[in-house]
Amino acid sequence: MRTASVLVASTLLALPGIGAAQSTAPAASPHSFTGNFTLASEYIYRGIGQTNREPAVQGGFDYAHASGFYVGIWASNISWLSDTAGGGVSAPFEVDLYGGYKNSFAGGDWNYDLGVLRYNYPGTFPPGFVDPDTTEVYASIGWKWLSAKYSYAVSSHLFGFTGTSGENTRGSDYLELNAAYDLGGGWELAGHVGHQKVDGNGDASYTDYKIGLTKDVGIGAVGVAYWATNANGCGDTPPTYCNAFNKDLGEGRVLATFSKTF
Repeated sequence: MRTASVLVASTLLALPGIGAAQSTAPAASPHSFTGNFTLASEYIYRGIGQTNREPAVQGGFDYAHASGFYVGIWASNISWLSDTAGGGVSAPFEVDLYGGYKNSFAGGDWNYDLGVLRYNYPGTFPPGFVDPDTTEVYASIGWKWLSAKYSYAVSSHLFGFTGTSGENTRGSDYLELNAAYDLGGGWELAGHVGHQKVDGNGDASYTDYKIGLTKDVGIGAVGVAYWATNANGCGDTPPTYCNAFNKDLGEGRVLATFSKTF
């Protein structure tokens, strides 16, 4: 039986097109799906603490098409709304929805990304509370390990902020420069500087800085970073980024993370 099988197989392979058709690999799918998961010692966004120095569990899913279009969802626990506003607010989660288009050019050394991001804070709020849900459009340009990104708020308010005279804060923006340099051996050095402008509210505007190091350990990546800002804190007038527990949300501190992409 074994000899007969070999003869039949040899005959089929000798027929025009049969062997070539069987050995042709299937075309790669233009669709890709990825997930991500992070454990963090604290949720820090644009240098401002979101969980009152408490740990955060974060994760999301992304879909990307070979053409460059993508959409995704990401979520994290938060406490900054209830910590800052006090009683009457219950909004323990942030859920972000985003989509856009990105691609590379000049042999792959340069890349760009255009998109829209919606920050959602589901929960309960007292009457008259300014809606913290925020929509931004963004554009970034990158070269190898350097990138610049600009985000512009198109919703009526940026994260619930109002202007000094109570007006809306549409038009607030955030400009950032980022670096992610591969040191080899699974090590990466990252740097960041950004400036948040809250339109009509200079007391809420600030600059933030970050330097960090990550290491791929096989099952994921561990990281440590130092964040700092010049945001108005508990000792300033007004204490814009001081919560109800007298915690300075923009104070310099160390962040530790473990992340996994799958």
